[in-house]
Amino acid sequence: MNILLLYPLYPDTFWSFKHALKFVSKKASFPPLGLLTVASMLPKSWNKKLIDLNIKNAKDIDLLWADYVFISAMSVQSESANLIIERCVKLGVKTVAGGPLFTAHPDNYIRVDHLVLNEAEITLPLFLEDLEKGTARHIYTSGEWADITTTPLPDWSLISSKNYSSMNLQYSRGCPYDCDFCDITVLYGRKPRTKTKNQVLAELDALYESKWKGPVFFVDDNFIGNKSKLKNEILPAIIDWNYRRKNPFYFNTEASINLADDKFLMSLMVQAGFESVFIGIETTNKESLIECNKSQNINRDMISSVQEIQKVGIEVQGGFIVGFDSDHPKIFEELTEFIQTSGIVTAMVGLLNAPKNTKLAKRLEQEGRLINDFSGNNTDFSINFIPEMNSGDLLEGYKNVVKTIYSPKFFYERVMLFLRYFDPQTADKGFRLNSNYIYAFFRSILKLGFLGEERFYYWKLFMWTLFKKPKLFSLAILYTIYGYHFKKISNGFL
Repeated sequence: MNILLLYPLYPDTFWSFKHALKFVSKKASFPPLGLLTVASMLPKSWNKKLIDLNIKNAKDIDLLWADYVFISAMSVQSESANLIIERCVKLGVKTVAGGPLFTAHPDNYIRVDHLVLNEAEITLPLFLEDLEKGTARHIYTSGEWADITTTPLPDWSLISSKNYSSMNLQYSRGCPYDCDFCDITVLYGRKPRTKTKNQVLAELDALYESKWKGPVFFVDDNFIGNKSKLKNEILPAIIDWNYRRKNPFYFNTEASINLADDKFLMSLMVQAGFESVFIGIETTNKESLIECNKSQNINRDMISSVQEIQKVGIEVQGGFIVGFDSDHPKIFEELTEFIQTSGIVTAMVGLLNAPKNTKLAKRLEQEGRLINDFSGNNTDFSINFIPEMNSGDLLEGYKNVVKTIYSPKFFYERVMLFLRYFDPQTADKGFRLNSNYIYAFFRSILKLGFLGEERFYYWKLFMWTLFKKPKLFSLAILYTIYGYHFKKISNGFL
């Protein structure tokens, strides 16, 4: 059996880092971890190839080689996924599809031959069994949660790591919180399920043996969902592993704001090599937090919480949302002020949208306010429901926030504020010394320091960091490149 695993194209979004990747001569941020893991679940005797469309195009000859084309995608990749499916239909190539996009919208994909939905550990073996018998059905689904202690290692042999800026690893699935706009609990449940210590170490070993050095993203939606296991087993094991191999990896992940309440946990994360964490802050408006059931963010000083995390040497990247029913007209000014005051350099501000099957989507549908499906991109100035605030005012306010925080003046001011108080344990945070990063440094000088509209602010940051915070100089240059990407993304929609 010849199997082609195809990963659809990402559009140009906040998280694509498309414009930043050009500086470091990389083609994509992360490899398709889901498909690499599925590849390991397929029979060993099958021939397998993987094409990531973010790296290279798939030719007709590639598709015709395959007995089956396996596709996995998130909602934001739907446009590319649809084109792949249409090509396969025209060529008469059979398709198998799974992942969040297809699990959320199976009715939209009747032209896919086989939909293997929910978690592959449960549904893929059922499909493979029926396929062997010649009785494979159109759709496989399950209401159960997988035991991810049985999940195999990803098949890293199918990709070339040199095309990516970071590798990735999954330790857990699920989140203990139940924010009404989030589809994580719909897809993976509220009880965090975790891999074993030995699994995590085996995945680190596999990446190390593949000759990778550099960043590794723990893709967990809430890395700290099971704090006790992290503190007692996982982090001590990672600390020991990284130390014995002279720290080849450094990590980032996603977590809830209550990370700030646990100094011991933060200390272990720093020792293990964690350098940044993305946190859903969402809004400064308490009524909106209550509305969306973001309980962990209520009744706390969010600025202080952010500072607690950054004081230990972990950078906070923040997610923000406007468009809640409870949002008032001044929310845009308040959010802008919060972002500037907090010194959160990487601040993703998006419009509220309602993903399929979330509590928010169900409520809006009952109220007759749901317009269409969510595109998967909440930073493209689109919204899939009728907001309480006047739509024109909401869009105008949102544009003003994005335009302001990623204008050179405000962005570089925020970078300097962050660097002034940031004191990581590792002196080489940011760019590590390799040819790609050296090239990126000189390209930043040319593109931003001489040709860019931000050149005055670039050189101000350049000289200030060089003399005041020299050990963070490479990080400052990295942020200038991030800022270029964020500005390009926001300008593209304004």
